[in-house]
Amino acid sequence: MPHRLRKIRKKRGSRTCGYGRVGQHRKSGSKGYRHAGRHKHLWTYVVKYEPEYFGKKGFTSPQSLRRTVKAINVGELEENIEKFQPKEEEGKIFVDLGKFGITKLLGSGKVTKPLVIRVASCSRTAAEKVQEAGGQILTQSVEEESGE
Repeated sequence: MPHRLRKIRKKRGSRTCGYGRVGQHRKSGSKGYRHAGRHKHLWTYVVKYEPEYFGKKGFTSPQSLRRTVKAINVGELEENIEKFQPKEEEGKIFVDLGKFGITKLLGSGKVTKPLVIRVASCSRTAAEKVQEAGGQILTQSVEEESGE
Protein backbone atom coordinates (compact mmCIF):
# COMPACT_ATOMS: atom_id res chain seq x y z
CA MET A 1 0.00 0.00 0.00
CA PRO A 2 1.50 3.37 -0.97
CA HIS A 3 2.26 5.79 1.81
CA ARG A 4 4.14 9.03 2.29
CA LEU A 5 6.71 7.93 4.87
CA ARG A 6 8.91 5.61 2.84
CA LYS A 7 12.65 5.48 3.30
CA ILE A 8 13.29 7.22 -0.01
CA ARG A 9 11.07 10.17 0.99
CA LYS A 10 13.14 10.73 4.11
CA LYS A 11 16.46 10.29 2.34
CA ARG A 12 15.83 12.60 -0.62
CA GLY A 13 18.60 15.13 -1.03
CA SER A 14 21.06 13.22 1.12
CA ARG A 15 23.40 12.27 -1.76
CA THR A 16 23.60 8.52 -1.10
CA CYS A 17 20.07 7.84 0.20
CA GLY A 18 21.34 5.68 3.05
CA TYR A 19 23.59 3.39 1.01
CA GLY A 20 26.89 4.56 2.50
CA ARG A 21 29.73 5.69 0.29
CA VAL A 22 29.60 5.96 -3.45
CA GLY A 23 29.76 2.41 -4.82
CA GLN A 24 27.51 0.43 -2.52
CA HIS A 25 24.38 0.69 -4.62
CA ARG A 26 25.98 -0.11 -7.95
CA LYS A 27 25.53 -3.28 -10.01
CA SER A 28 21.98 -3.71 -8.84
CA GLY A 29 20.74 -3.75 -12.42
CA SER A 30 18.15 -1.70 -14.16
CA LYS A 31 14.43 -1.99 -14.38
CA GLY A 32 13.44 -4.62 -16.91
CA TYR A 33 10.87 -2.60 -18.83
CA ARG A 34 13.36 0.04 -19.98
CA HIS A 35 14.88 -0.41 -23.41
CA ALA A 36 17.59 2.21 -23.39
CA GLY A 37 20.27 1.93 -26.08
CA ARG A 38 18.21 0.05 -28.65
CA HIS A 39 19.30 2.54 -31.33
CA LYS A 40 22.86 2.76 -30.01
CA HIS A 41 24.97 0.18 -28.17
CA LEU A 42 22.23 -2.49 -28.07
CA TRP A 43 21.57 -2.32 -31.80
CA THR A 44 23.06 -5.77 -32.49
CA TYR A 45 20.70 -7.24 -29.88
CA VAL A 46 17.74 -5.73 -31.71
CA VAL A 47 18.94 -7.01 -35.07
CA LYS A 48 19.54 -10.51 -33.75
CA TYR A 49 16.68 -11.14 -31.31
CA GLU A 50 13.98 -8.55 -31.95
CA PRO A 51 14.10 -7.59 -35.64
CA GLU A 52 10.54 -6.25 -35.59
CA TYR A 53 11.03 -4.09 -32.50
CA PHE A 54 10.86 -0.86 -34.49
CA GLY A 55 8.27 0.06 -37.07
CA LYS A 56 4.53 -0.14 -37.46
CA LYS A 57 2.69 -2.95 -35.77
CA GLY A 58 -0.47 -3.00 -37.84
CA PHE A 59 -2.82 -0.69 -35.96
CA THR A 60 -5.36 0.98 -38.22
CA SER A 61 -6.73 4.31 -37.10
CA PRO A 62 -10.53 4.38 -36.86
CA GLN A 63 -10.57 7.69 -38.70
CA SER A 64 -9.14 6.08 -41.81
CA LEU A 65 -12.07 3.63 -41.82
CA ARG A 66 -14.62 6.40 -41.94
CA ARG A 67 -16.44 6.35 -45.25
CA THR A 68 -16.93 9.62 -47.03
CA VAL A 69 -20.38 10.57 -48.21
CA LYS A 70 -20.56 13.01 -51.10
CA ALA A 71 -24.03 14.52 -51.02
CA ILE A 72 -26.09 17.00 -53.02
CA ASN A 73 -29.42 18.67 -52.27
CA VAL A 74 -32.37 18.33 -54.65
CA GLY A 75 -32.59 22.11 -55.08
CA GLU A 76 -28.93 22.31 -56.00
CA LEU A 77 -29.38 19.39 -58.40
CA GLU A 78 -32.21 21.11 -60.23
CA GLU A 79 -30.28 24.39 -60.51
CA ASN A 80 -27.19 22.66 -61.97
CA ILE A 81 -28.94 19.90 -63.92
CA GLU A 82 -26.90 20.53 -67.10
CA LYS A 83 -23.66 19.56 -65.30
CA PHE A 84 -24.96 16.01 -64.85
CA GLN A 85 -25.62 15.32 -68.55
CA PRO A 86 -29.34 14.51 -68.26
CA LYS A 87 -31.25 12.30 -70.74
CA GLU A 88 -34.87 12.87 -71.72
CA GLU A 89 -37.08 9.77 -71.42
CA GLU A 90 -40.89 9.91 -71.80
CA GLY A 91 -41.09 13.54 -70.68
CA LYS A 92 -38.94 12.90 -67.61
CA ILE A 93 -35.30 13.87 -67.07
CA PHE A 94 -33.00 10.95 -66.19
CA VAL A 95 -29.86 11.68 -64.14
CA ASP A 96 -27.28 9.14 -62.91
CA LEU A 97 -25.46 10.72 -59.94
CA GLY A 98 -23.29 7.64 -59.35
CA LYS A 99 -21.21 8.51 -62.44
CA PHE A 100 -20.17 11.77 -60.80
CA GLY A 101 -19.23 10.27 -57.43
CA ILE A 102 -22.30 11.52 -55.57
CA THR A 103 -23.53 8.91 -53.11
CA LYS A 104 -26.44 10.62 -51.36
CA LEU A 105 -29.33 12.90 -52.27
CA LEU A 106 -30.57 15.27 -49.56
CA GLY A 107 -33.90 17.09 -49.38
CA SER A 108 -33.09 20.80 -49.10
CA GLY A 109 -34.51 23.02 -51.83
CA LYS A 110 -37.41 22.80 -54.30
CA VAL A 111 -38.06 20.46 -57.20
CA THR A 112 -40.32 21.58 -60.07
CA LYS A 113 -39.30 19.23 -62.91
CA PRO A 114 -40.07 15.50 -63.04
CA LEU A 115 -36.69 13.87 -62.41
CA VAL A 116 -35.69 10.22 -62.48
CA ILE A 117 -32.56 10.02 -60.36
CA ARG A 118 -30.22 7.05 -59.86
CA VAL A 119 -28.22 7.40 -56.63
CA ALA A 120 -26.84 5.04 -53.95
CA SER A 121 -28.97 6.49 -51.10
CA CYS A 122 -31.27 9.39 -50.36
CA SER A 123 -33.07 11.02 -47.49
CA ARG A 124 -36.80 10.56 -46.95
CA THR A 125 -37.54 14.25 -47.60
CA ALA A 126 -35.64 14.14 -50.90
CA ALA A 127 -37.66 11.11 -52.01
CA GLU A 128 -40.93 12.84 -51.07
CA LYS A 129 -40.06 16.05 -52.93
CA VAL A 130 -39.03 14.24 -56.11
CA GLN A 131 -42.21 12.10 -56.06
CA GLU A 132 -44.42 15.17 -55.52
CA ALA A 133 -42.88 16.74 -58.64
CA GLY A 134 -43.78 13.63 -60.66
CA GLY A 135 -40.40 11.91 -60.69
CA GLN A 136 -38.85 8.94 -58.96
CA ILE A 137 -35.62 7.82 -57.33
CA LEU A 138 -33.84 4.60 -58.27
CA THR A 139 -31.89 3.71 -55.16
CA GLN A 140 -30.75 0.85 -52.95
CA SER A 141 -32.02 2.36 -49.69
CA VAL A 142 -34.08 5.31 -48.53
CA GLU A 143 -32.62 6.59 -45.24
CA GLU A 144 -33.69 9.27 -42.86
CA GLU A 145 -32.02 12.63 -43.38
CA SER A 146 -30.39 12.54 -39.95
CA GLY A 147 -29.06 8.97 -40.36
CA GLU A 148 -26.13 9.61 -42.68
